[in-house]
Amino acid sequence: MPELPEVETIVRELKKEVLNRTFLDVWTDNENMIKKPKEFNLFKKQIKGKTIKQVERRAKNILFYLSSNKILLVHQKMTGHFLIGKWKKEKNRWVSIIKGPIAEDPMNSFLHLIFWLDNGKMLALTDLRKFAKAELWDEKEFKESDYLKSLGPEPLDKSFDYNKFKEVIERKKGKIKQVLLDQTVIAGIGNIYSDEILFVAKVMPTRSVQDLLEKEKKNIYLGIKKILPLAVKLQGESFSDFRRINGEKGFYDKARKVYRKEGEECPVCGEKIQRMKVGGRSAHFCPKCQR
Repeated sequence: MPELPEVETIVRELKKEVLNRTFLDVWTDNENMIKKPKEFNLFKKQIKGKTIKQVERRAKNILFYLSSNKILLVHQKMTGHFLIGKWKKEKNRWVSIIKGPIAEDPMNSFLHLIFWLDNGKMLALTDLRKFAKAELWDEKEFKESDYLKSLGPEPLDKSFDYNKFKEVIERKKGKIKQVLLDQTVIAGIGNIYSDEILFVAKVMPTRSVQDLLEKEKKNIYLGIKKILPLAVKLQGESFSDFRRINGEKGFYDKARKVYRKEGEECPVCGEKIQRMKVGGRSAHFCPKCQR
């Protein structure tokens, strides 16, 4: 699933491509993807002619701020990612006119939502599992929504200091892995980076937040401030299905220490990396380095 670094990568690249562009048309073969308004024809009618004024990220959501005070929210869910390119329909299949990764990588071929832009390019959402969603909001309504208010602080913000981190995690009871995954506690962290953060912090994913020492909390906070910016700099993790808007992979795989490395040697001590289930999610860790 695209997490904060992957979504941030997409947003930064989109800003270079779609600002001040206008939606001319939209297509989908999966109307269930459109959650608000639920009628696709109404969604299409409301979005045509709208100009993209800004693109931002909130948690794992991509927010397109549009003319007429509208916001297009897209959550890429498990396997979705945006692409910028040009496609043509051949035998009920969209084929990229542009050569290279966008055409050759199978992960870029599951197009289920396409927007035509006024510069001749197309903005497409490819999604293998078809779980991604799109919602069109009135800006005021969105800013006052319970959903937006429920999201935790952004870990990349300067205001997210150690005191804020300590405050939000101490509100929750439970295992630290699950707390880091909770979007109402901290926004944007998922399975990949929670494992990576806890590894550099030398903390077991099963540790209870209430039992963490002050030093361990500080190490987790420092791990967040180290791992997330590094992953953004490396343009995300693409060992699975995530791709950038030009169809290319991100480079965090070169920096990945424990996630999905079960049975491999720990890069610090040489012990075998192990995997366990924590709250129904996989957690990868070093049994020697993490306590």
